[in-house]
Amino acid sequence: MIRFEDIYETVKRHHAGADLELLRKAYIFSAVEHKGQTRASGEPYLVHPLEVAAILAELRMDPACVAVGLLHDVLEDTLTDETKIKEHFGPDVLHIVEGVTKISKIPFSSSEERQAENFRKLLLAMVDDVRVIIVKLADRLHNMRTLQYLPEERRQRIARETMDIYAPLAGRLGMSRIKNELEDLSFQYLEPEAYQELMQRVEERRTSAIEFIEKIKGTVQEKLKGAGLEASLEGRIKRVYSIHQKLRRQRIELDQVYDFVALRIVVPTIPDCYAALGVLHNLWRPVPGRIKDFIAMPRPNGYRSLHTSVISDEGHPFEVQIRTREMHRIAEEGIAAHWKYKEGRSGPDKDTRRRSTASRRGAR
Repeated sequence: MIRFEDIYETVKRHHAGADLELLRKAYIFSAVEHKGQTRASGEPYLVHPLEVAAILAELRMDPACVAVGLLHDVLEDTLTDETKIKEHFGPDVLHIVEGVTKISKIPFSSSEERQAENFRKLLLAMVDDVRVIIVKLADRLHNMRTLQYLPEERRQRIARETMDIYAPLAGRLGMSRIKNELEDLSFQYLEPEAYQELMQRVEERRTSAIEFIEKIKGTVQEKLKGAGLEASLEGRIKRVYSIHQKLRRQRIELDQVYDFVALRIVVPTIPDCYAALGVLHNLWRPVPGRIKDFIAMPRPNGYRSLHTSVISDEGHPFEVQIRTREMHRIAEEGIAAHWKYKEGRSGPDKDTRRRSTASRRGAR
């Protein structure tokens, strides 16, 4: 079970100088209110708000938002009322808790694509603080991680709702790390046979893929260093649901997936991104039509990066993503990466306000 002190230390590390007494108060309040309650797994209910708060802390959300992670179910699942929350934690925390509670009570029953899109638009339109959505996504992520303890009918309903509503919503807000995990977890329950079959095929290739990644990482690191470029490199195997989508959409076999293996290069500056791209294209032959400049032309959710695919000396194609450290954080965390906490007040920076407004406009 995750410890409150671990959450406290994470928030303290990301928000030095902030008053964190709010967090301790929220933890004690949640523990008292949820006392005696258990989850379907048999664990104390308090495990859930702690896990949600931990996800928010890792996203570097402000102390008020992490406190809401600890409190997000007290209005719905305990005898606590709004007056008590406002009295103990103030109007800001109450406002977010009420928003999360309101979202949880909206019924969603249709998997029809247009209805799902309308529902996502409704969620974006009804909140005036994006932290409400971020807390709800963290809540849904932990629920999906523990979905195996629920009856089959509920597993199917929650997984479908997650795939249709919450994963795309995370994508719209640029929160790819949460979106990706929600998709993979949903796929596991919605199409268990397809999931198991594909996982087996991926596992059969995993060892050779990891060996290949390590080899190209060493080669690229050496060439970048020779060019005077400071860089950190990370390899990955494509996510199982993303592979599933590509196989189905393009009607291809697994060995035809260009980005089954990918390399990520993180450098200090934008000029370094383009310099690294030049090093790669001098090293290996690029695949025609696979170069994408999302730095010059960012995606609507704020994602920026250079993408290319190259052919290795052995004839294996693989994808490379090149970005700065700031771009990488935005790619992983999306709108949460822009949330600032300064001078005792939390709030979005200008980019966050612009992106949040754009999301709502896109939802109309």
